[in-house]
Amino acid sequence: MELSFAEQIEQTMAALEKQQAKMAAVAKELEAATASATSKDRLVTAVVGAQGQVVSLTFHTTGYRSMAPAELAKAVTDVLNTARADLGDRVAATMGEFQGLGETLAASMTGGTELESLFAPLRQMRPGFADEEAAAERRRRDRQEEFRG
Repeated sequence: MELSFAEQIEQTMAALEKQQAKMAAVAKELEAATASATSKDRLVTAVVGAQGQVVSLTFHTTGYRSMAPAELAKAVTDVLNTARADLGDRVAATMGEFQGLGETLAASMTGGTELESLFAPLRQMRPGFADEEAAAERRRRDRQEEFRG
């Protein structure tokens, strides 16, 4: 049995509201998220927040007092970058749950994926299609590298 347009709209709006509630919960969770990293020699631990801010920096020994400034700076920088990268990975994985949401909603509005499969060969024939896909992949990879410092 085929759904009427009004029923399709109603189902799509219900799905959208459900996703909005889920996104709001995830945003609140990520806003409060932190990540920590400890240096290999257990000298220092850094905790960073969701915006990359330093929440805390803890020295576990007094060994930093005898370190050269450059050596201490490298130890602190390394743990900060590791903690930021870990949190970035967590954010990316969490947000990955929403990947394809727009396509899903569009498909539900067109009654399924038949329209998408009909236009796919035409999109692939468009000049520069492969270049656009490669550029999109580079942008996704570059965004992830930003978290790695």
